[in-house]
Amino acid sequence: MTTMSTPAPDASDPLTRQVAHQVSQSVFDGSRLRVVLLVEVYDGAQQQFLETYENLRSHVESVPGHIGEQLCQSIENPSQWLITSEWESAPPFLDWVSSEEHVRMVQPLHCCVRDTRSLRFHVVRETGHRAAADAQGRGGLQAAPRVGDGVIRHAITFTVKPGSEEAVGRILADYASPEPRVDDSTRLCRTSLFLHGNRVVRAIEVRGDLLAALRHVAEQPEVRAVEESINPYLEQDRDLADPESARVFYTRAALPAVHHVRAGQEGRAAQRHALSYPARPGCGMRLAQLLAERDEAAADDPLSPVLCSTIFQRDDVVVRLVDLRGDLHAGDPATTLGLPDPDRVAELTTLLDGFTDAGSPGGGGLVRALEGARMELVTDRRAPDA
Repeated sequence: MTTMSTPAPDASDPLTRQVAHQVSQSVFDGSRLRVVLLVEVYDGAQQQFLETYENLRSHVESVPGHIGEQLCQSIENPSQWLITSEWESAPPFLDWVSSEEHVRMVQPLHCCVRDTRSLRFHVVRETGHRAAADAQGRGGLQAAPRVGDGVIRHAITFTVKPGSEEAVGRILADYASPEPRVDDSTRLCRTSLFLHGNRVVRAIEVRGDLLAALRHVAEQPEVRAVEESINPYLEQDRDLADPESARVFYTRAALPAVHHVRAGQEGRAAQRHALSYPARPGCGMRLAQLLAERDEAAADDPLSPVLCSTIFQRDDVVVRLVDLRGDLHAGDPATTLGLPDPDRVAELTTLLDGFTDAGSPGGGGLVRALEGARMELVTDRRAPDA
């Protein structure tokens, strides 16, 4: 992939914004979530796996938002297992799966499994009678199928030791791009890397199999050399040569995309920026939802500079990746920040830490908030034919 630097599209482009916005991904529609975990157990470890699962299941049953689950064993290969769980909606599951408690609880499970793969689906249609769930109002169906662009968006985030940001930025910017082709069905499209204080965020766009792409990148010699070079600067130690250490690191570093919206016509080019929002403890998911609602409205506004927005959230880390028509500071700072409408500023200030003057008259607070949220672009690399 090559470093990308493109001019903003002409605001008078007749192709711009002729079609209503499209939300291809969102966890905020209230529909039930089905989680599918494919597990391959080591030969002879089936009983150990079953006992470990029972300990985990007894705790998961008490997690808010959890409806129920099933454990299944293959009728063809006794080493293959399937765990399916149902949740009232996606947010309580994401809160649970990203918690330190979850990281600790699943650790014994990985001692007896060779490989796992997690898949997550909103329930769109179903047969049979959901009396128990319906009677309690525990989630509904997704109203309509979503139409996407075939691209999967994911990010990871981690912190480095204060004072090392400049050195880390140089290391992360100075490496050869990996081969974008993973296999016949998977391809790396784009990698954007940002710094905000001592926090690193790497956003990746993949067409095909995300897990295969992540493994492909991790195996590239140039990437492994970069990861090794930044190890001394990390706030949390890791050893990527140790499978368990690597698993724990990437589990904690995962920053899932919770919402993606684009205008009907994005134009041929845009400037990419990232904004970091300091959520107060326990407020990250609600903050991400408010930003998502505002971005949907912006995508329908032909005067809005926001052409595309992806919101990433984990715990109290909320990052909004935006493709803008024009410079970050060229338009209304409230629109660029994705702040809710004025009548919701009060709620905003209860969710954000340090943005208490964001709604102050005259826009001075908004300008300061925008500058404080802006993340420093380290590198933005895009495959030639992406």
